[in-house]
Amino acid sequence: MSKSISPYPRLGIDGEGSGVVSHAGATLLLRTAEKTGLTSGLSERLRPWRKSMAIHDPGKIVLDLAVTLAVGGDCAADLALLRAEPGVFGSVASDPTVSRTITALAAEAPKVLAAIASARTDARARAWSLAGSDAPDHRIGIDDPLIIDLDATLTDAHSEKQYAAPTFKRGFGFHSLWSFIDHGPAGTGEPATAMLRPGNAGSNTAADHKRVLHDALAQLPWQPTWRVGRKVLVRTDSGGGTHEFLDYCHRRRLQYSIGFTLTDDIVEAMDTHLRDRDWTPAYDAEGNVRPGAWVVEVTGLTDLSGWPPGMRLIVRKERPHPGAQLRFTDRDGLRLTAFVTNTRRGQLPDLELRHRRRARCEDRIRAAKDTGLRNLPFHSFDANRIWLALIALALDLTAWMQTLALHDHHARRWEPKTLRLRVFSAAGRIARHARKTRLHLARHAPFTELLTTAAARLQPG
Repeated sequence: MSKSISPYPRLGIDGEGSGVVSHAGATLLLRTAEKTGLTSGLSERLRPWRKSMAIHDPGKIVLDLAVTLAVGGDCAADLALLRAEPGVFGSVASDPTVSRTITALAAEAPKVLAAIASARTDARARAWSLAGSDAPDHRIGIDDPLIIDLDATLTDAHSEKQYAAPTFKRGFGFHSLWSFIDHGPAGTGEPATAMLRPGNAGSNTAADHKRVLHDALAQLPWQPTWRVGRKVLVRTDSGGGTHEFLDYCHRRRLQYSIGFTLTDDIVEAMDTHLRDRDWTPAYDAEGNVRPGAWVVEVTGLTDLSGWPPGMRLIVRKERPHPGAQLRFTDRDGLRLTAFVTNTRRGQLPDLELRHRRRARCEDRIRAAKDTGLRNLPFHSFDANRIWLALIALALDLTAWMQTLALHDHHARRWEPKTLRLRVFSAAGRIARHARKTRLHLARHAPFTELLTTAAARLQPG
């Protein structure tokens, strides 16, 4: 017998195993859906689209697709991963059934999207109620508001899909606009709503920003009226810095922190009236003084008539990063950026740091790209709108699971790829004894204790 020179054990492989299941860790997502009422909510809201004598519930099909995206799938056919494990995921619809269901839902996309949004709102209310002090809306107020971030992202299309169009980055595809509820540094975040748009949609289209923000506010469990008050802060980049959108935020009495484009007149006024002593050192991400960065308020140096009352204009200057290109409005080799806010209280460095933490929205976009947004699989525009709703469901489930079951572990901040490698991909063995079914996980696996603790917290009751 020849001796192996491989550093790995030589194993014989066969297909005779029984009771072994893959992706056993995904049961945390299923328990989360049950505990928050999302399972029953989707079944109830989507009941009008269930045909008589149909075997499969459209609500479960939608939830199965969301779970598929959460564990790493990127097309509807990846539902086969769940279909192969009926002991964990139950009866899963076939590919033709899924295709017919998506087609039927897309035929009445506005009603279907409203039904899914309603189920998500109720489940979000239940999740936040169960989370208690770990919920993102715990003890929010004027000085510590709930933050909603808005941002757009491009998705390339590699074939002729309905309403795909050239993008400003010389690509071809779609330019969706998202809103995310920020969980702060202790957690990740959850999507509030998303709008699918053609690739040539503008970055600063006020009507789209207003629509997405309106739908995002409707997702808040405690928002039954038009005026939600100043306990909500809206953050966007300069794409939201339009008269129409800022007026909308003002009318709804929301706090805002929105990127603002500097004009030559503003920069010239700064050159004329500001001195070095007027600038205040800025803070880094840890709240400490950051060398080479300063902030100043220039509200009184420029004419802001026509903008909402109470709007403050704050400018930041800093040494540009290596390789960064300076612009015409930059001065003395320093990069100038600005934002506007209607927050009355707080030091300038704190307000500027709060605005700069909008970068966490980029992490949420990256998570969405890793959860099915990198490719929109359908030709129909309405079917791809349903796909965006499935992505939002998958991200919701993941965020709620982390909030409810992993709140005291650094796993609450893990991104989807890390969760898939360490949690969702765990294998197990199904055992039946005394009319009970149990899922046994490997005792030696590094995250078994984390999984069992999380599963216990997600038990009903």
